[in-house]
Amino acid sequence: MAKQRTVYVCTDCGNETSNWAGRCPKCGSWNTLKEITLDAYQKGSRARSGSSREDRKLPKKITELDVTEEIRFSTGISEFDRVLGGGAVEGSLVLVGGAPGIGKSTILLQMCGKIGSEKTILYVTGEESERQLKLRADRLGVNSSSVFVLAETDINSVLSNLDTTEPDILIIDSIQTISDYDNDSAPGSVTQVKECTMRIMRVAKERGLTVFIVGHINKEGSLAGPKVLEHMVDCVLYFEGEQNTSFRLLRAAKNRFGSTNEIGVFEMNNTGLSSVDNPSEMLLSGRPDDTPGTCVTCIMEGTRPLLAEIQALLTPGGYNASRRCNGLDYNRAAMLLAVVEKRGGLSVIGCDTYINVIGGLTLDEPSADLATVLAICSSYLERPLGTDLAAIGEVGLSGEIRSVSAVNQRLSEIARLGFKRCVIPAHIKGEIKKIPGLETIPVKNVYEAIRTVLKKPKTE
Repeated sequence: MAKQRTVYVCTDCGNETSNWAGRCPKCGSWNTLKEITLDAYQKGSRARSGSSREDRKLPKKITELDVTEEIRFSTGISEFDRVLGGGAVEGSLVLVGGAPGIGKSTILLQMCGKIGSEKTILYVTGEESERQLKLRADRLGVNSSSVFVLAETDINSVLSNLDTTEPDILIIDSIQTISDYDNDSAPGSVTQVKECTMRIMRVAKERGLTVFIVGHINKEGSLAGPKVLEHMVDCVLYFEGEQNTSFRLLRAAKNRFGSTNEIGVFEMNNTGLSSVDNPSEMLLSGRPDDTPGTCVTCIMEGTRPLLAEIQALLTPGGYNASRRCNGLDYNRAAMLLAVVEKRGGLSVIGCDTYINVIGGLTLDEPSADLATVLAICSSYLERPLGTDLAAIGEVGLSGEIRSVSAVNQRLSEIARLGFKRCVIPAHIKGEIKKIPGLETIPVKNVYEAIRTVLKKPKTE
């Protein structure tokens, strides 16, 4: 009997190697190399990739290719359409990932209820029984005769049912439960996930079928399975949020048909996920009045201006001062503390510092620097900034305040939410439009911002 050949495949990047190692030689991840049988890994691919000479496609000139604009359709959920770039595209493959219980299956089932009268949908569930799915559908009010449910885990059975139902939309929940029984690998393995996704992608492109795939995430927060899975699909969406809160954020990590900067905001309630059309107002609800250590800024999520509240708490620390950041990059927060110490004249380095962004947002653009600095100084000096003040601007190492993009759009959103004052970089005051009811406070550097807003006299 011939000896079985094996290879080791990295579950993060999909790299193959003949020998096991504790660390992947390509991506550097630890303990991600999994042993699989080479024959099982290649058997399905060879069988389906072989084609006769007559069936092979011939290359075309790029000038002869069809450039017809892609056909989009609405999912019936406004925030979902926003993240997808204006709606779902026919023939696209969308991967939806997130933590267990975050709302992945809920939003897809709600989409079935919204567009079930216009589209034929095949919902393949590998994790729930038909009865479980029906109970959840009744709770969400999904009752359409155009929605077909298939409780199946065999990819061959799933694809064969496409000829019977001829759906416009296919939903796979989840890809880790789908497997090819002709393949010897276990369901959810690198081989099964990669092969099943490849077959689904091929069918989607040939039929013009829109496919939504639910994917699990690992303990690091990234999608489980090979990294190549994200490269094969057209769009990768992530659900974010804490399970003990009702708000959820839907973010696009990859989108071939739209921007990756847009986010969708949802609220989980008894009837499922509901779109939050005014997330700024939601994120600022419950804000305390005249409390030190809080400041509001405006960030841009794609084309949407979004107000975010930054809170800071500074307490006297010991020899090893601790720092905790939630929603803000730790290294950037450490840099801003150093700027306040050196350029602002406040001894904050020796304090225990805690910084939090309300609502589960993650701020990764520098426009939140000035608001973070003012929140830190407000907490240190025990002087409130006032509930009518916001701040936008990037802070440099020399303490200067730099401009950010889309300033007028940010200021309009700040004024719309009822704020009366906004701290801005001084050198852009001639570029901004006058907004009724909003006073702009131009500042050149951190020290001037502290002295102007918090009335802090210069320390020698």
